[in-house]
Amino acid sequence: MIFHPTTLNDAWLIELEPRGDQRGYFARTMCQEEFEKQGLISRFVQQNTSFSSERGTLRGLHYQKRPHGEAKLIRCLRGSIVDIIVDVREESSTYLQHQIFELTDKNFYQLYVPPGFAHSFQTLTDNVEVSYLVSAPYTPEAERGLRYNDERLNINWPVPVTVISEKDKSWPLIGDQELPLY
Repeated sequence: MIFHPTTLNDAWLIELEPRGDQRGYFARTMCQEEFEKQGLISRFVQQNTSFSSERGTLRGLHYQKRPHGEAKLIRCLRGSIVDIIVDVREESSTYLQHQIFELTDKNFYQLYVPPGFAHSFQTLTDNVEVSYLVSAPYTPEAERGLRYNDERLNINWPVPVTVISEKDKSWPLIGDQELPLY
């Protein structure tokens, strides 16, 4: 695995290194030793998968408030997504900044999102499957979110939003939330 720093503190784009032969390929997607060398969380307690049938489907921006913050390791297994993360750690020099990553079933990238980041993705194709590891159990009372179209974030979604949950389109604007966010 090749670890590429991002413009946001503590988030990493990880490039897989597939080794192939006539059968296809093999690649490590997680290695405790390599993650620890990078100073990353290396213990994950659950793995989630999502399937979205329609291009333009948006999920997020989700996170869990302290002390239930969670790291995520996201990979697109089928299709193509843009993955967007927002730093919600008030003490961070990249507070409320976001970055956009394209993850596809062909580019061998995955994204490490540290605790204290809101996470979202939008599908760029139909029939998208995403898998991600999570370092903390889901805690409903700690769940928080940012509204995907909050002007303060100024996120330019690449395609029109076609499908979004009521919860995701109803998160309060940043200015209407109790601080600190995380």
